[in-house]
Amino acid sequence: MKAAIYQQFQEPLTVETVPDPKPKPNGVIVKVTATGLCLSDWHGWMGHDPDIKPPHVPGHELVGTIAELGKGVSKFKVGDRVTVPFVCACGSCLQCHSGNQQVCDHQSQPGFTHWGSFAEYVAIDYADLNLIKLPYSLEDVSAATLGCRFITSFRAVVDQGKVKPGQFVVVHGCGGVGLSAIMIANAMGAQVVAVDIDHDSLMLARDLGAKHLVNPVRTPDMLEQIKTLTEGGAHVSLDAVGSQTTCYNSIANLRKRGKHIQVGLMAGKNRDPKVPMHLVIAKELEILGSHGMQAYRYPEMLQMISSGILAPEKLIEGTISLSKAAEELPRMNTTLRRGVLVIDDFR
Repeated sequence: MKAAIYQQFQEPLTVETVPDPKPKPNGVIVKVTATGLCLSDWHGWMGHDPDIKPPHVPGHELVGTIAELGKGVSKFKVGDRVTVPFVCACGSCLQCHSGNQQVCDHQSQPGFTHWGSFAEYVAIDYADLNLIKLPYSLEDVSAATLGCRFITSFRAVVDQGKVKPGQFVVVHGCGGVGLSAIMIANAMGAQVVAVDIDHDSLMLARDLGAKHLVNPVRTPDMLEQIKTLTEGGAHVSLDAVGSQTTCYNSIANLRKRGKHIQVGLMAGKNRDPKVPMHLVIAKELEILGSHGMQAYRYPEMLQMISSGILAPEKLIEGTISLSKAAEELPRMNTTLRRGVLVIDDFR
């Protein structure tokens, strides 16, 4: 099969012919029809994930059809059109038994624990537990936006934040994660404040439902402005970037008993951010993480998509080839994009 691969961290990716994967007894092989280009892939390429051992094929936001079944798979058949959360749970650990498969103790992650979906074929483990059949109304490119950014934002807003109509939600960072969160929070009836340093990203945030826009570069006292716009502070605030600055600001702009949700991946120099713990105590704030979403939670999200309440296709900036993705991934942290790129051409 064709795949985009890097031999060492931070070295160029090349498109090469590599051996096809084989399914484990509990797994399947998916013929990939579309896969998203995500900042988490860049973190992996940088060497921020200890599970990755080069040479490596990245990619974890995928949609495709089942090409081969392991002998232990019973709920799916060859030809089924499927997607998968980026955390594939084992189904047998304490976390899985409690319903929290998104933090499974023995999880596998395509593109991290094994070769991923920047390829014509990808292996998915624990298929019966993790695969999700897709409705025909959801096109491949749109479905490829779901498996990491969109589901993580959905869980952050709906399950972790428990956002209610009329609440103020602040989203720091209007990349793929942030824009997803803005769309979802708006669909839940929240009043959304979008924060970003890029004008075009803020314009897209407005189109997706943000009521107020804040550019920290142009705002001398951003936190005070947010508190004014939110009538005293956010009920729920999300750091969708994963930097020390955005994490701090997201906590600091909360009202009393507000919730901070850390969605952006904290890695490298941002791994251990400064936290305004005096505010956490004085205001009884909550600090929560959001790490993907369980497969069993997909039906509610897919129903909202099918009914038109959520429209992930609005997040897509464009589609690219596998060879172009090999060029784009190393510069993801420096390239400002107005939306999400999806690979749908495996050349």
